[in-house]
Amino acid sequence: MLQLTALREILRYIPQFRDRVFVIAIDGAIVDDENFGNLLLDVALMRSLRIGVVIVHGAGAQVRLLAEKEKTAITNHDGIGITDLPTLEISIRAANRVTHEILVGLSAVDLLGACGNPLVAHPAGILGGVDHLYTGKIERMDVAMLRNMLEHNIIPVIPPLGSDGQGRTYRLNSDAVAVDVAKALQAVKLIYLSEHSAPKIGTRLLRSLTMEEAGVIVKKQRTEIVPNDAISKLENAVRAAKDGVPRVHIIDGRMQEGLLGEVFSNEGVGTLIHANEYQSIRKALKKDIRTIMSLIQLGVDADELLKRSRAEVERLIDDFFVFEVDGNAVACGAVHLFPEDKKAELACVYVQQRYENQGIGAKLIRYGEELAKIRGAEELLTLSTQAINYFIQKGGFRLATPEDLPGFRKERYERSGRKSQVLIKRIAGEMAAAK
Repeated sequence: MLQLTALREILRYIPQFRDRVFVIAIDGAIVDDENFGNLLLDVALMRSLRIGVVIVHGAGAQVRLLAEKEKTAITNHDGIGITDLPTLEISIRAANRVTHEILVGLSAVDLLGACGNPLVAHPAGILGGVDHLYTGKIERMDVAMLRNMLEHNIIPVIPPLGSDGQGRTYRLNSDAVAVDVAKALQAVKLIYLSEHSAPKIGTRLLRSLTMEEAGVIVKKQRTEIVPNDAISKLENAVRAAKDGVPRVHIIDGRMQEGLLGEVFSNEGVGTLIHANEYQSIRKALKKDIRTIMSLIQLGVDADELLKRSRAEVERLIDDFFVFEVDGNAVACGAVHLFPEDKKAELACVYVQQRYENQGIGAKLIRYGEELAKIRGAEELLTLSTQAINYFIQKGGFRLATPEDLPGFRKERYERSGRKSQVLIKRIAGEMAAAK
């Protein structure tokens, strides 16, 4: 059962997703997982919110199992590489079974689904001097068919198979098919439900990446990516982002409420690949007060920030700015001006834990510095208990003393008893270069 807070979180996203399309790519193994029924309930919730859903599925796990059962040697299980005739025949049977299971599952949650023949494919051909036989590549797509199904509240279910005008069938890679479908339908999200945990580099979970960052990882740290199957999804996520799909998510499909947790949560549970315009800093508004108070409280709990009352934040809301991800504030900062001293204080800088180590803190510092310059400050102060080296190395601050604080700010500093380190940076004379 959804908690009230979770429901509120979902409601925040409805306006931007209503009447838009999500493409959900499901690994074949997930269809046989015990969590599959829960995923379809999540899809039903999306449909109730007027979100169009297209399902693209793989069949790799079923191809492997069927080949083992029939003791047939296969040339590939995922539509990448050479597909000989025995492999194609097993792939068709396995894919048809998965399609059937998905359609039955959709019926169980009172959703209409249908599998058409929207993908026209041709042979991948001779690659690297090797004929890939029945491995195919999408030539064109019947977008009108897919849109017509969506308009009639039917969920298109697309298997990893395509055919040509001569009655020949070709094996396709479902990760790649999902990108082509998302691009053709101008989907706002492409969501991969993987049979593995979210991608990692060693033990570091890849949480939020620009398409450029993801591209570099795939190219330069390819051998460090775990699980190995995640490489295909990362590669195709980069391709999708370059082709105009705004957000690509990679989620462990075995995780309960993972789909809702990723799509309708500011925190997320998987890996997100996005275009650069995804992030921005803007001036805080009154509607942000609740979020700013939550961020400040997280900083207080970590003994990084000084506690502030809601009344104080409301009074100083024009001093605050927020860093947005997907339209939601995930970090904040403030610049308080002391005009008589020609100084300003960079305060309340805090980044949600999920978004740490992504350069957001440095962006907030630069933004605050420019704001202080515009407002006429010649020196920028900040106080820190745990990020002293960060402000020195990333922000160009130097160590200072409480004596550098303006009068009443020094009094507040002494009353707090926190003994924060005072840091200062000269910013006068840089205005011309900053414009």
